[in-house]
Amino acid sequence: MASLFGTDGVRGLANVDLTAELALDLSVAAAHVLAEAGAFGVERPTAVVGRDPRASGEFLEAAVVAGLASAGLDVLRVGVLPTPAVAFLTGRLNADLGVMLSASHNPMPDNGIKFFARGGHKLDDAIEDAIEARLREPWKRPTGAAVGRVHDYPEGVETYVAHVVGSAPYRLDGLKVVVDCAHGAAYEAAPEVLRRLGADVVAICAEPDGLNINAGCGSTHLDLLIQAVAEHGADVGIAHDGDADRCLAVDADGQVVDGDRILAVLALAMQEQGRLRHDTVVATVMSNEGLRLAMQAAGITVVDTAVGDRYVLEAMKDHGYALGGEQSGHVILLDHSTTGDGVLTATHLLAQMSHTGRPLSELAGVVEKLPQVLVNVGGVDKRRVASDHNIREAVAAAEAELGHTGRVLLRPSGTEPLVRVMVEAATAEQAEAVAKQLADVVRSSLTLAE
Repeated sequence: MASLFGTDGVRGLANVDLTAELALDLSVAAAHVLAEAGAFGVERPTAVVGRDPRASGEFLEAAVVAGLASAGLDVLRVGVLPTPAVAFLTGRLNADLGVMLSASHNPMPDNGIKFFARGGHKLDDAIEDAIEARLREPWKRPTGAAVGRVHDYPEGVETYVAHVVGSAPYRLDGLKVVVDCAHGAAYEAAPEVLRRLGADVVAICAEPDGLNINAGCGSTHLDLLIQAVAEHGADVGIAHDGDADRCLAVDADGQVVDGDRILAVLALAMQEQGRLRHDTVVATVMSNEGLRLAMQAAGITVVDTAVGDRYVLEAMKDHGYALGGEQSGHVILLDHSTTGDGVLTATHLLAQMSHTGRPLSELAGVVEKLPQVLVNVGGVDKRRVASDHNIREAVAAAEAELGHTGRVLLRPSGTEPLVRVMVEAATAEQAEAVAKQLADVVRSSLTLAE
């Protein structure tokens, strides 16, 4: 049986894969595992529970709250907030557990559950395995005054906004910014942070109705943002995903600035300020080679990890690094957050524009990207991608063709039923051709029977 937990919690089609029953059972199991591991700091622990605006989040939140309270945890419901806000509040409120209900950038019918331990840190693999192993086990239920109590915490948005505003190294006066909130969890917090710092803010896709999250907008659909930047004559556009743990940007000319280039801008800024500990930035194996070359030229080391901001975070914590992230726009500023935070990332990126007076196109131009093509192959058995003989032979042939001018990476998605085929090459045409060849091999070798 495949593990319930992927690279970022448990995800699936809400009310089919991720049901109210499963949400309740996961919450109870998490409470038991963390309690027995000594992770709770007090006899009567507290949990923070938040969600994105998806319609299914309403019943899943009720199930999670019921499970935690039945296990004897007091619950603070913070409502619709970004994932990093829930992580932050878990630490700020000295809670013993945080739970976020979101499927991030996935389509609206999906949903997910992410757990945070004390301090707002994601659970490690061993704890997640233990939670899954303890699902639906018999347990002694508390009664009477021992059951958990449930309270709303409406101050959560203001507490988080004040935290991000307070982290900004410079104000944003004079910048005109379009921010695409993806009809998601940051619809209130993201524009408010930038306005308080003095930016002229145009908010788009900031009217969630439970059904429109990520629908043709946000960090996975940038056309609306590009159009709005042009229409409003803005200096820059910022795009978040449904739970706002990502940030992508668009410069004044409509060119996309991805996570690699954002990392480079922030790394150089932090190096100049003396805040880039060990002159090192952490990235993943998906990051473009152009990032590594730009950082090498600046005397900055790039440390690679597996894909997933949890693995970036592990490397940062283990070695004391301050900055890390992914090409997709998950960026971790460890001095201010325990997880990827799109609103925080946007704030610091814009602060560098304001401080230097340079356009984003010039700041991001430090990274000359190698042509890179990513093909997502669906409907296949992603578990066999590393062991299939035909795929191994095809990859070896592709690597021989590319030589030192490119690279190949095949990996099963940790959040979706896909195999991701990534190819970098000296030219876009070669990258596209090699990626298509490999995708065809994956499709023919691993296609699931109907």
